Amino acid sequence: MTLLRHTPAGEIKEREALVINPAKTCQPIGAMYASLGIHGALPHSHGSQGCCSYHRSTLTRHYKDPVMASTSSFTEGSAVFGGQANLLTAIQTIFSVYDPKVIAIHTTCLSETIGDDMVQIRKKAFDDGKVPDGKLIIYGNTPSYVGTHVTGYANMVKGIVRDLVKASETKGEHLAVIPGWVEPCDMREIKRYLNVLGVPFVMFPDTDGVFDAPMTGKHVFYPKGGAKVEDIATAGAAKASLSLGRVATLLGSEELSKTFGVEGDVVDLPIGLAATDRMIESLIKTYGLTVAESINDERGKLVDLLSDMEQYLWGKKVAIFGDPDQLIPLTEFLKTMGMDVRHIVTGTEGNYIRDRLTEINPTANLKVGGDMFLLHQWMKNEPVDLLIGNTYGKYMARDEDVPFLRFGFPILDRQGHQHFPTVGYMGGIRLVEQILNLLMDRIDRDVEEHKMELQM
Repeated sequence: MTLLRHTPAGEIKEREALVINPAKTCQPIGAMYASLGIHGALPHSHGSQGCCSYHRSTLTRHYKDPVMASTSSFTEGSAVFGGQANLLTAIQTIFSVYDPKVIAIHTTCLSETIGDDMVQIRKKAFDDGKVPDGKLIIYGNTPSYVGTHVTGYANMVKGIVRDLVKASETKGEHLAVIPGWVEPCDMREIKRYLNVLGVPFVMFPDTDGVFDAPMTGKHVFYPKGGAKVEDIATAGAAKASLSLGRVATLLGSEELSKTFGVEGDVVDLPIGLAATDRMIESLIKTYGLTVAESINDERGKLVDLLSDMEQYLWGKKVAIFGDPDQLIPLTEFLKTMGMDVRHIVTGTEGNYIRDRLTEINPTANLKVGGDMFLLHQWMKNEPVDLLIGNTYGKYMARDEDVPFLRFGFPILDRQGHQHFPTVGYMGGIRLVEQILNLLMDRIDRDVEEHKMELQM
């Protein structure tokens, strides 16, 4: 029962060189997740075996599915003289044994500190004939001593655009869609919207069908899901681009614009009412389409639910932590519900994140580049009715006896997050339902016996 009871309340001292319980994981995990959104790709960790094991195990624990990845397996000699020899050997072995279409290499702290030149090593691999015809190598620079798993995702997305997209003098009618860090089911939901609205598109990365692949009784090294290389290549001929979640997608969007002349919108992840509206409005601006009646109906159902249940949501104090691209629309959505978002912490740094969250909710305690220790101190000094964040928040929730909604990455102790979307209007309905159930369960637990209601 001790858990985090050592966290002090009262006066909070500013810390500059110490992080306690970080609200983030490291860059290569994001790069590995983005890589697995390419059909037939094998992520490769250019560093030690331990790094690769950590990245794989974190994704495996989140999705309850084995994650395939390879490593350069640095030794003491590699750490001193560089990892080029290990990587060249690995590339040859991987193509001959595992036969991927693409090797997606991400660097680690060690290989970045040594100064391994990925451009040069990649060129040497091709020059030395270690890459079979038709096979590809992409890379992203993702040292863990800077950034977070979200920026690692962004760096690999930039690598996908740089190395897989092909230039084209003629433009098509399709849309190049870059989803931010969301679950496979969220990517599937976004594709459903595009199909209902009649928008031709290519989406990458796309983990739909990768981390939620069905059990078939046969081991499949490369699941049938993921964006195909030949489809990604067509993004250079796209009419426009749509990027969802600025922190995770801006680098890819800028690369599409700069290198291939494909311009487009970067909007928030479509979490909640207003953010989903903005995604739809962007599509209307690009394609001049009429919103399908079924989409309007879904929006109306979400508005109806918010109206019906307002009495349980209004004024409830909330603390949230996690990835910035999710926190921004989630904060906005909670305010739409009438909730009071008191504390916000994200481990990812950036002025844009600070400005957007301040703009949406200027009265909250906000820390960009903060940690969960600070959030816990805030909760002790100003208690809340609900905590929202990844699994690591369960200790704070238990310590403060606060209802806890698991949301974001990673979720290690619950199942279903890869199957039930939280984006779009229907995703908004699910979020409201989850929040309402937590708050109503708390009422049922705490209410005096004579006030117990069967119908709430």
